[in-house]
Parts: sequence; structure tokens; C-alpha cells
Amino acid sequence: MGDKNKVSLVSIDFENNRNDYIELLEVVKKQIVSARIRASKVVNKELITLYWNLGREITERQKTFGWGKSVVEMLSKDLEGEFDNTRGYSARNLWDMRRFYVEYKDDVILRQLVAEIPWGHNLLIMNKINNKNERAYYINATIENGWTRNTLGIQIKGNAYQHHVLTKKQHNFGAALPAHLAEQVDKTMKDIYMLDFLGITKPVLERTLELKMVEKVKELILELGYGFAFLGNQYKISSVTKDYYIDLLFYHRKLKCLVAFELKIGEFKAEYAGKMNLYLNMLDDFVKEADENPSIGIILCANKDKLEVEYALRGIDKPMGVAEYKLTKELPSELIGSLPTLEELKVEVLGAEYDYEV
Repeated sequence: MGDKNKVSLVSIDFENNRNDYIELLEVVKKQIVSARIRASKVVNKELITLYWNLGREITERQKTFGWGKSVVEMLSKDLEGEFDNTRGYSARNLWDMRRFYVEYKDDVILRQLVAEIPWGHNLLIMNKINNKNERAYYINATIENGWTRNTLGIQIKGNAYQHHVLTKKQHNFGAALPAHLAEQVDKTMKDIYMLDFLGITKPVLERTLELKMVEKVKELILELGYGFAFLGNQYKISSVTKDYYIDLLFYHRKLKCLVAFELKIGEFKAEYAGKMNLYLNMLDDFVKEADENPSIGIILCANKDKLEVEYALRGIDKPMGVAEYKLTKELPSELIGSLPTLEELKVEVLGAEYDYEV
């Protein structure tokens, strides 16, 4: 009887402190996830180090003893026979390890970076990218953004490096923002955004384009880049006398600012800059928090005249840029049919739940 009373008292006490218990549960869950992430990073680093060492041993002994290709085939068979339940020692993989070592052994910086990403990511970058600086970009982006292998593949196919780094972008960030922030925003913006994932092959109404982008907001944020969190479409901001609606509004964690996107189905027109200037003024006055940086606007157009953009942005003190979007991308004839379909990509990329922020 005493024990039953004790249990009921504990239950009552638990109910009275349920919020405290939920807080405890959340803390413990986060610690478990963090520990798993740390453990997986350690395991990955050890695996990459192992593959590096195997590649070095093969390379150096071939050089020393003059061994040919047959030694790799023999080594593969012996390793697979010795370690029955271990995958990864096929002749092809051993050749990849050798190439991995040869291609990075003289580059101190990349040697350190490659250990931070999984083997599959390394193979994808090594097979698709030859330029040293471009490899560094995709390796760093994978580390910083936590890209899956499929996401990395999509970024490579979309020429993210060219649009992020090499192309001169059109904006007034240098004049409208402090130097350190202007540089960060420039690195965040692309000159061209690939919207192939929308499945649109011909011009559509701006509202249709917007709804398609909202429908596939996860893919959209992958294309925009790291740090974007979706706040809404047709986001309403109100003055004393009138309501205004922004096509797409995001918050960027690293830049600590609101980012407004306006979608235009045709060529850029100078009046678009004036309308965006209005939106940014209102966002800063009515939506932006006191500790946040000035709001930024990006106008997405099907095409643009660079001279007109330059003159339209001159003299505007609110930070904004103008970029193009591409609904379809021409593929070399030899690749047509060999790439995954949109549905196949959706299964692979969106198979697990993602937050709206990437």
C-alpha cells in the first residue's frame, strides 16, 4: 500500500514538473546527436587517413621496385580474402587511393581539407574537377554547408564555383554596405541561378514561377547557398496607407539580415531597382530587428543589359543586386540520358527530412 502511494506521489510530482523534464529530454537528445556527429567525423578522418596511407604505400613501392598494374590486382584479392567482411579494397578503389595520394601529396592545404569530407565526396570532386582552386571551393563548401554527396553533385553540375567566384556580379554592395559586409554579401550572391529543378521549360507568369519556387523551396535553398532560411512568399509589409508584397523573403544567418527576392519573367528594367529600394526601406523600418544588418535585395530576371543595371543601381544607397536565372541548361549530347531525372534526384536528395535552412 505504501509503495502504491509512493508511485502516485512521484507521478504527481512528475506532472507538476513536466516542462522541466521536456527540457532535460531535449538537452540529452542534442548531446547524443552532437556526440554521434563528433564520432562520425573521427571515423571519417581515420578512414581518409587510411586510404591516404594505402595510396602512398602503393605509389612509393611501385616507384621503388618498378611494379606494374598487376600488383594492385594482387593486393586487392589478398586484402579481400584477409578481411572477408570489409568493403573498399577492390582494385578500382585501390587505384582511386593511389590517385588520391598522387594528386594531393604536394598540396599542404588541400591535404588537410580532404580529411574533413567523406570518401565519396572526395571521389566526386576528384573525378569532376581538375582545377586546384575549384577543388578547394567545393571541399570548403562541403565542410561549411554539410552538403550530402547528391547536393555536392548538383552544385558541381550547376557550376556553382563559376557563378559564385569567377563571374563579376552586378550590385551596389560596395557603396551601400561596410567593406567587410559587402565582401561577405558578394560571396553569397551568384550571378546566375539555375532553376532546372522547377521543371519549367518555357517562360511563365511571375506568380507561377514564384509558386513553383515555393513548392520546391528545399531545392531552391540548396541553389541559393548556405545560411538562407525561408520566411515566406508574398510577404506583406505595410505603411500607414498601403500594403506591399515581396515575392520571396529569406533571413540569412551568417549575414544576419533579411534578403528579399523579386522575380521578373523578362529582361531587367530600371524601375525594378526603384521598387526594390522601396521594399528595402520598409523592411528596415518595420521588420528588421535593431541588432540586424541592413536588408538586402536581389532581383532575379530572365536576362539583363549590364549597362542598364549599372546605371539603375548607381546612386541607390540600399544594397541590392541583379542576377539572371536559367530555367533549363543545355547539356552535351553525350550526357543526355546518362544523368538522373528530377524524380530520381528528389528521392536521393529529399529522401531524408531537411530543415528549410541549408
